[in-house]
Amino acid sequence: MDFDFSDDQEQLRDAVRKWVDKGYSFDRRRATEKAGGFDRAAWNELAELGLCGLYVPEDDGGLGMGPVEGMVVMEELGRGIVLEPLGQALIAGAVIANYADTATKAAWLPRVCSGEALVVLAYQERAARYTLDACKTTATAVDGSYQLQGHKSVVAVGDQADAFLVSALLGGKMALFLIERASKGVTCRGYGTQDGSRAAEVQFDHANASLVTLEGLIALEHAVDIGIAATCAEAVGVMDKAMTVTAEYLMTRKQFGAVIGSFQALRHRAADMKMQLELARSMSYYASLKLNAPAPERRAAMARAKYQLGSSMRFVGQQAVQLHGGIGVTNEYIVSHYFKKLTQMEMTFGDSLHHLGEVSARMEDKAGVFA
Repeated sequence: MDFDFSDDQEQLRDAVRKWVDKGYSFDRRRATEKAGGFDRAAWNELAELGLCGLYVPEDDGGLGMGPVEGMVVMEELGRGIVLEPLGQALIAGAVIANYADTATKAAWLPRVCSGEALVVLAYQERAARYTLDACKTTATAVDGSYQLQGHKSVVAVGDQADAFLVSALLGGKMALFLIERASKGVTCRGYGTQDGSRAAEVQFDHANASLVTLEGLIALEHAVDIGIAATCAEAVGVMDKAMTVTAEYLMTRKQFGAVIGSFQALRHRAADMKMQLELARSMSYYASLKLNAPAPERRAAMARAKYQLGSSMRFVGQQAVQLHGGIGVTNEYIVSHYFKKLTQMEMTFGDSLHHLGEVSARMEDKAGVFA
């Protein structure tokens, strides 16, 4: 199988890497974190690169690219531990393009591509864990429109977003709606998250909404799978950079008159980190390549990938901190931020235990040593 990237994909990687290296320094990230965890200027810069419209068809103003290009971009943003949630733009662009009617596409896709409209997915509810069909938010048809009643938790940059893609029950069946944050009946309570980014609790009290699709669960599963693939790719970038920084530290820090990278025990631990990184990279490729597969195959692939990525994220993050010693946990040093990012991503779109259960539930009878 050919795992080489095309010239266009390499050029895309190079453009994003240059922006991260020159335009998104660690100091800028820390300033954004202190200011609340989201920088609209940085978001606009991502949009100017065309990244917000990556999954939007060219006829609707986007780049019309696919999962491999999305993976390339998210890896590079992971290397810079970028706080702005580009994965949410990928979700919004793909969901609206694939499920919404013509009028909704015309109204929203150009704005998503330009960065003018930050549309984020609002689907998690209290006590639901990561179960997608557990939904208490309800929708009611009112005079040819819809009103939503309910609460969504841990909505990415919820108090800064321009609109939400919201799952809700309509006549007992899940549908997907689009609601503007400025609409009457929408209340947001924002807060900082562990990795320095931002989320919010969002309350809908008879909030006016536009219907995206009546096939809400199908669209939501697709949205979450896009999010999983993007998170896996981003995590590879974070781990790759954490590995690089750790290796540099091992070859610089001295004890007993020698660099600690010469100690066999520490070299073995670094080798184990590298092995986990490459396992994660291969499963991230697998997730991206399966993103356009039929839903049952796609869902199984995402669960497998996220489980492996979760295990790798935990191991690489912990080892990076341990190999740095005390400095590894200080807020002034970048490795602590890699660790916090990896810890949060392990729980994003389902933690490792949840996805282990998903892998088990989807395992066919023929799977196993007696197949």
